[in-house]
Amino acid sequence: MTTGATDLAERLARVCSRIAAAESTAGRVPGSVRLLLATKTLAVATVRAALLADIAATATTAGSARRVLVGENRVQELVAKAPELADLAPELHVIGPVQSNKVNAALRWASCVQSIDSPALADRLARRCAATDRTLDVLVQVNVSGEPTKHGVAPQDALDLVRAVAGHPSLRLRGFMTIGAHTAHEREVRAGYAALRDLRDKVAYSGEAGTDDAVELSMGMSRDLDSAVAEGATIVRVGTAVFGARPPFPPTD
Repeated sequence: MTTGATDLAERLARVCSRIAAAESTAGRVPGSVRLLLATKTLAVATVRAALLADIAATATTAGSARRVLVGENRVQELVAKAPELADLAPELHVIGPVQSNKVNAALRWASCVQSIDSPALADRLARRCAATDRTLDVLVQVNVSGEPTKHGVAPQDALDLVRAVAGHPSLRLRGFMTIGAHTAHEREVRAGYAALRDLRDKVAYSGEAGTDDAVELSMGMSRDLDSAVAEGATIVRVGTAVFGARPPFPPTD
C-alpha cells in the first residue's frame, strides 16, 4: 500500500470510529449508521483506494461486516467511474440532481437515487424502470433549512411527493435525504434533522401503501455527522473528512 493509500485508510478508519462514537453517545445500536463516500470530482483511483481500504478493514476487523456506499452528485461522473469500480461491487447511489436526459445513464449503474425532489422526476424514473422491468430504491430529498441554494422539496409539500413516489410500483420508497443548514449553530442544524426524522416516522408508520420501507435518513456530512447521528441518521455522506479538500470540477464543453 502506498503512503497516500495508507493515509486514506487511516482517515477512513477515523471517520468510522467517529460514527461509532456518535452511535454510542446517542444510545444507538452499533452499526446502525452506514457511511456513504461522497466522491464528486475525485479520481477513480482515489475512490478505488478507499473501497479497497474498507474491504481490508472488513476482512480483518471482527464484527465489521458492512461495506461503505459510494455516492455521486453528477451522473456523468457516475458513468465515468462505475465501470472501473465494478470489480469491487460497490453500492452506487446518486445524491445530486438527475436531469431528464441523464435518467437512462443513472439507471445503468445506480441502485438508489437519493435526490427525488419532484413528481416529474419520480415519473421519469418510474417509466424507465417499468420499461426495463426493475425496481429502484429512492429517497425523497427535503430542503429542511429552506435555503434557496439547496435542492429538495419544501417540508410542507413533502407528503404530497411521498404519495406520488409511493404510487409507482417500480419505485421503492426507502426514506428521506437532506442537506443540513449551513450554520455554525448546532441547535439549528439538529432542529432540521429532527424535523426530517419526524417526517420519516410519520410516513413509515402511516400504513399507507408503498411506505413500509421508508426507514432511511440520509443526513449529515463531514462537519455535522455527529448531530445527524444523534437525530437518527441511518446514512451519513462524507467526503472531505476522508478525502481532504476536493479538487475543482474539470471544465466541461
